[in-house]
Amino acid sequence: MRSHHCFTESSRMEKVINCFKRNPDAVARLICFPWAGGGSIHYARWGNVLHSCTEVFAVKLPGREGRAKEPFFQSMQQIIDEVISVLLPLLREKPFALFGHSFGAFTSFAVADALKKQHNIEPVHIFLSGASAPYSETRLQAPKKSALSDDDFLKWLISIGGTPPELLGNPDVLKLFLPALKADLHVVENYRCNKPDRPFLSCPVTCFDGRDDIPHDLQAWRDVTSGEFTVRFLDGAHFYLKDPENEKIILNYITKHLETSEMDYL
Repeated sequence: MRSHHCFTESSRMEKVINCFKRNPDAVARLICFPWAGGGSIHYARWGNVLHSCTEVFAVKLPGREGRAKEPFFQSMQQIIDEVISVLLPLLREKPFALFGHSFGAFTSFAVADALKKQHNIEPVHIFLSGASAPYSETRLQAPKKSALSDDDFLKWLISIGGTPPELLGNPDVLKLFLPALKADLHVVENYRCNKPDRPFLSCPVTCFDGRDDIPHDLQAWRDVTSGEFTVRFLDGAHFYLKDPENEKIILNYITKHLETSEMDYL
């Protein structure tokens, strides 16, 4: 019975988490959340690059990659429930940090919020990228993207960059790609949370952003933690983090901060 239970747990884990390099001896884990419409591969390969003391778990959402046949999630709560149900035992056993870009920054925040309020555990660091805080005026007043016609949606997509032009020019590929993107934007546009009355976290929070992206209200993220708060701008627009030089800067920063947080944790 026990072995069947373990098998079920491990298959659920593999369904939801992409981990290129299992590392049982790692001192900390980095849980990465995809951008809207995104998959897990970009982050999973960080596991091959990051310092060996960190194990990287990249979250896979329904409707893409190996989960292509599953219906998209309709709400942030579904993402929170699934991620926490799969990861909770692992998050209790060793220090972990969260990383999310754009839509992934919202899911990182939502998962951290639920972990703290429901289970009283928190990450040793949260790295947020390319997004205003979910309760900020900047974000609340942003025009809804998921309601745009396909033509207008494509124009917007081209304007933010990050999507290979050959993909945008291929109708068959677009048919596969657009539904996931729109589904994630639907989740984020319907996600509501109030500004915290007081910080609910005590861990450091770092915000990264592209200098040429549309302005985000990064300072509003300060309200989530009583810990250290840092903002770092890197060259580039919305998908600045895909640039190899920027990626190197981000990974070095994460490594440095996880190594110091491990010392604090011990």
